[in-house]
Amino acid sequence: MPWDHTRLNHIAPAPGASLRGPDGFAGSLTRASFASPADSSMIPDGRAPVPPESQMKTFTNPVFAYRRSADQRPGEAARHPVVVVGAGPVGLCTAIDLAMQGTPVVVLDDDQTVSVGSRAVCYAKRTLEILDRLGCGQPVVERGISWNRGRVFLRDREVYGFDLLPESGHARPAFVNLQQYHLEEILVARAGQLPLLQLRWRNRVTAVEPQADGVTLQVDTPDGPYALHADWLVVADGARSPVRHLLGLESRGQVFQDRFLIADVLMKLDHPTERWFWFDPPFHRGQSVLLHRQADNVWRVDFQLGWDADPETERQPERVLPRLRQMLGDREFELEWVSVYTFQCRRMDRFRHGRVIFTGDAAHQVSPFGARGANSGIQDADALAWRLAAVLRGRAEPSVIDVWSREREAAADENILNSTRSTDFITPKSDVARAFRDATLELAEHLPFARRLVNSGRLSTPATLDASAANTADTDAFAAPAMRPGAPSVDAPLASPAGEPVWWLQQVGGRFDLLLFAAADDAASSAAQALALVDALAPDGGVVHAVLPAPDPQAASLADRLEARRPGAARVWIDREGLLARRCDARPGTAVLLRPDQHVCARWRLAQPAAVLEAIARCAAGPGAEGADSGGSAAAVRAAAAIGAHP
Repeated sequence: MPWDHTRLNHIAPAPGASLRGPDGFAGSLTRASFASPADSSMIPDGRAPVPPESQMKTFTNPVFAYRRSADQRPGEAARHPVVVVGAGPVGLCTAIDLAMQGTPVVVLDDDQTVSVGSRAVCYAKRTLEILDRLGCGQPVVERGISWNRGRVFLRDREVYGFDLLPESGHARPAFVNLQQYHLEEILVARAGQLPLLQLRWRNRVTAVEPQADGVTLQVDTPDGPYALHADWLVVADGARSPVRHLLGLESRGQVFQDRFLIADVLMKLDHPTERWFWFDPPFHRGQSVLLHRQADNVWRVDFQLGWDADPETERQPERVLPRLRQMLGDREFELEWVSVYTFQCRRMDRFRHGRVIFTGDAAHQVSPFGARGANSGIQDADALAWRLAAVLRGRAEPSVIDVWSREREAAADENILNSTRSTDFITPKSDVARAFRDATLELAEHLPFARRLVNSGRLSTPATLDASAANTADTDAFAAPAMRPGAPSVDAPLASPAGEPVWWLQQVGGRFDLLLFAAADDAASSAAQALALVDALAPDGGVVHAVLPAPDPQAASLADRLEARRPGAARVWIDREGLLARRCDARPGTAVLLRPDQHVCARWRLAQPAAVLEAIARCAAGPGAEGADSGGSAAAVRAAAAIGAHP
């Protein structure tokens, strides 16, 4: 029986479950959403012709202009602080972040358009928070499809549903679904607003020569080759990474012996904005199917095919259309994009090689189940840019990039582990494994403990960097593991002293931020503590955020005192629902220090200025260093405190 998409009348819902959900369709995004680009090469000259098999109904690829750069003039090769290879999501996020922090950056891409086909589509809450900091979050949310819930089916019935963000008090949803080409257009438009960022289309790297103090590149263009020097090279050129091959470096791991068909389908469908995953559905017996909603009335369907399936045959319309009709019945639809893929879980041994840094798929690859690829790559960029900017300003040692590398290698291992487990559950390799999987699914319909064993793709969560050398270990007791050193900061609704509602995470990042919970009944003590911390952090660009419980008549007075002491160095907020204090296990005097990438690096029950500066200095140290304790002078500590400060 085909899947009845109108009434879903042959899928039995779990007890108490609703089959309805929010519409989720978002308004359209136009280029008027952005300011005029600083770089005219980022204005598309038209729409790119693509191969007939890649043409889509709802999107035509833009053509970005190749323009000859000043570096191509005869003479000595130009030198740049950072060159990024690859204008996909990871490369663009890295470049945008660096430019926002005052570091000139050149991006080279051998193409002149955005992604062909939807490719990555699921962007997690943490990624959205990073995009907020880069000035891109809101258009992504507006253009995409927000969702928090998912459902798991066995054959013709629902086994259980889940909610990835069951609590309120967060600015962003658990996920937004948006085709990669839309995300890349948004990022290209944002890059065009930044005068320190040059984006060079049809610039193909043909040779890489690492040196002790940088990298020399040979670049081919329509006008011929030219040479380019970089103090640092960031490689974000994808899973096949031409730069990695030019350097003779490898990724190691596992290729999974299964094939999957992606079909992006254009149709109007009255269906909840949720992730639906079937094991052994009646319309595709013995295999699995995943359904996701995207922007523009496009639906992503993933069909498991098996290892013996022929990729060329399976991507042909005469094979794809019958599969979809079995699932969709008589519903009218059009094929938007089709691909057959085999996936692998692998990574490079090290992500830093001298002055060459590998990020995203160039450094590590995972299966698509769990949406861990693009999300983890954007987190690579988030953790890298502030460190690289600090090194280039002379405020951190180059070995701080080794700390980044170890953090992200550990994150990659975590993602590969989760991705491998998901793949093993979805595609069991033996009769025993299949029997275990099917028994688990049967039990999960009735017993909550079994639901924890079901693995239709452990969805992306940010890595908590517990072993990072940048962390200052707790010396006080806290009952808030979500805000321990190494964790990304939680979000919460706040208000300004004037009552304007804001979100915590949208007020921090790009510098060191110190969250200080002030006492409501002791204004004098709170002001004295805040002033001392402001005096310590302000000279190097750090900001103190004094948070008062709501409502508090002292907020405006405290804000005035702090502003008078150090203009722009402190802000006062009202914890309007008390959520930030609860999520931090805070009491009056508690302080939490955030790195420029919004990860917690230290926390105290009562913060002393010297301890805060030592924690910041630790973030400037390489692996195995003890930050300020091994750095010597107070001047070195204060210099290190400037990491992440905007110029």
